[in-house]
Amino acid sequence: MNEYAMLLLSGGAGAALGLIFFAGLWWTVRRAGVAASPGLFFLASMLLRSAAVLGGFYLVGGAHWQRLLACLLGFTLARAVVLRATRPPAAESVHAP
Repeated sequence: MNEYAMLLLSGGAGAALGLIFFAGLWWTVRRAGVAASPGLFFLASMLLRSAAVLGGFYLVGGAHWQRLLACLLGFTLARAVVLRATRPPAAESVHAP
């Protein structure tokens, strides 16, 4: 497989890792209010999400810094996607006549 295809796959894997990480963060924040121990809940979530992402980066990047960089770019783009998707709806502004 040529190097450009591998870079695209690495970017896609980074985007998938980013979606998992940031969607998991969003889910954690939404569920922490009903947890018996919110601090422990946040800690466990952070460790699980971080381990998944670091393991994914290790597998995708291997010994190629270009693939690791493409993975990081996909991860960063996924952050923007999740931020846009989880943004609360904008309140309509009321103007005086």
